[in-house]
Amino acid sequence: MDYLLVIFAGAIQGITEFLPISSSAHLVLFHDIFNLNLPDNLAFDAVLHLGTFLSLVIFFWHEVWQLIKGFFLSLTNWNLANDFNQRLSWLIIIGSLPALVVGFSFNDLIDRYFHGGHLAIAVIALMLAIGAVLFWLAEKYTKQVKGMKDLNFWQSLICGLAQAIALIPGVSRSGLVIITGMAQKMKRSEAAKFSFLLSLPVVLGAGLSSLAKVSFGGEIDLLLLSLGFISAAASGYLAVKYFLKFVSQHSLSAFAWYRMILAAILALWLLK
Repeated sequence: MDYLLVIFAGAIQGITEFLPISSSAHLVLFHDIFNLNLPDNLAFDAVLHLGTFLSLVIFFWHEVWQLIKGFFLSLTNWNLANDFNQRLSWLIIIGSLPALVVGFSFNDLIDRYFHGGHLAIAVIALMLAIGAVLFWLAEKYTKQVKGMKDLNFWQSLICGLAQAIALIPGVSRSGLVIITGMAQKMKRSEAAKFSFLLSLPVVLGAGLSSLAKVSFGGEIDLLLLSLGFISAAASGYLAVKYFLKFVSQHSLSAFAWYRMILAAILALWLLK
């Protein structure tokens, strides 16, 4: 039974990490509902993040390779004004800093207060509802005319601050970055793609941070961890692929309705 739950948890992580419905919210609910307490929770958390990171690297392999080359080229031949890959690599570095700083500084505090219990459920419900309203407002009032090539460092930093706020369960990292990009006149599909590229250092950092805390002296079920990793990677790849297709033709309204319905269900759950 644990192996099936682990595969399911990996799929939840992979799908909800990239859809604007909050991965942390769904994983908190999953753990509460199924009472999944593994002896190597930190290792499991690490492999789920590393699995989703791998899905991003595979899907955006061409872009990732160009960004790596652009970054190292900028160290010897600084030309951000004319080289898009150089500039984008630094936009991602600048935009990743807020979430990395907040994550490493306050991760234990966030885990303590927002990852279990009635307080966490209440926060998740509230954040889901607020996010839904923001989606509707962004779709109604933003002018979507710009792409990633139009981004400047200030706008990237603002997206990075949004990504840091999304460490609160229920917010959704991808969702908040997308609507922040849309608020700066980015096309929805371009904002979504930027949100995924911007998440690369943060998702990797989350995985490595959890991995660093693992005590390898105890018993670790390698099959269990492998199943979670593969499930998160495969589902994450599919989520990115089809979400980008979806937002190129459709609004975020469907996700707003999903968030609002889930928030209402959680509110009723707390009141029972």
